[in-house]
Amino acid sequence: MSDYGSGMRSWLGKFIRRGPPPPEPLKGVPAAARVKHYTAMSGYVYEYYNLGYLDVGGVRSHRFKVSADRKEWFEIEVTVEDEGVRAWEEANGRELNAAERYAIAKLALFAAFDERESPRAMREPVRAPGQRIAALLESIDL
Repeated sequence: MSDYGSGMRSWLGKFIRRGPPPPEPLKGVPAAARVKHYTAMSGYVYEYYNLGYLDVGGVRSHRFKVSADRKEWFEIEVTVEDEGVRAWEEANGRELNAAERYAIAKLALFAAFDERESPRAMREPVRAPGQRIAALLESIDL
């Protein structure tokens, strides 16, 4: 009888919704989180660390954990458009490696730290649209 019951539960389990599927795991997750600091033009000193990234629909979405006071940490999403990366690669005759692609996200994060007036404003996603990618890379002589 127990075999019948477990088989029935297994069969019913295919039809019973158990919630949304789990999110796709992040790629490029560091083995150990390395907390880094950035002093923004606003005067705030941010701490941050990399959580990894996902490639979804022509956009690489990097995730960072950020704090401005060492007490409250929040997640920030930095999106980098593949179209802008491809445009840079075509204009410069070479592909960007993984470290250079990560540098775009990090530079966009730093720009947001500098441009946004407070840590509260940092809770909004950061975008690196195609036209900005070349300027970010130029700032580090790439």
